Amino acid sequence: MPTFDTVLETDMVKMKNAVENTGKEIGTRFDFKGTSAAIELKDKEITLIGDGDFQIDQIHEILRNKLAKAGVDVRFLDIGKVEKIGGDRVKQVTKVRDGIDTEQAKKIQQLIKGSKMKVQASIQDGKVRVTGAKRDDLQAAMALIRSDIKDLPLSFDNFRD
Repeated sequence: MPTFDTVLETDMVKMKNAVENTGKEIGTRFDFKGTSAAIELKDKEITLIGDGDFQIDQIHEILRNKLAKAGVDVRFLDIGKVEKIGGDRVKQVTKVRDGIDTEQAKKIQQLIKGSKMKVQASIQDGKVRVTGAKRDDLQAAMALIRSDIKDLPLSFDNFRD
């Protein structure tokens, strides 16, 4: 039976390069001279450090521009709250989304069930596998998912006939 997987995967190499380029730009920009502005990527968390909320926003803007140039969707970023870390300094932890969480996977599964298409959806380790009898049904399911789930940068892989 034909199947495909609905996945949420980011290219971590491009993400790492964008973070490194953001760090280089922070080091060379005049408005960041003499400040504690910094950015680092550890595992799947990007930590922004700055002297205030305005500086954190500026670093985020630089990061978004670098991600756009690298071709990485900014919807992969799950932006956290700004926290004080002492004195004037603040930090913000931004998580990089990887894998569809259970709540979103159930939403996709319910969407497919509610569409009355002749396909089935099952949740498997951060993926949603869609199975159907005909290739055309699977392509219609892909179109349905793309049109309804706009807040996640979903992709489809493992298409098998």
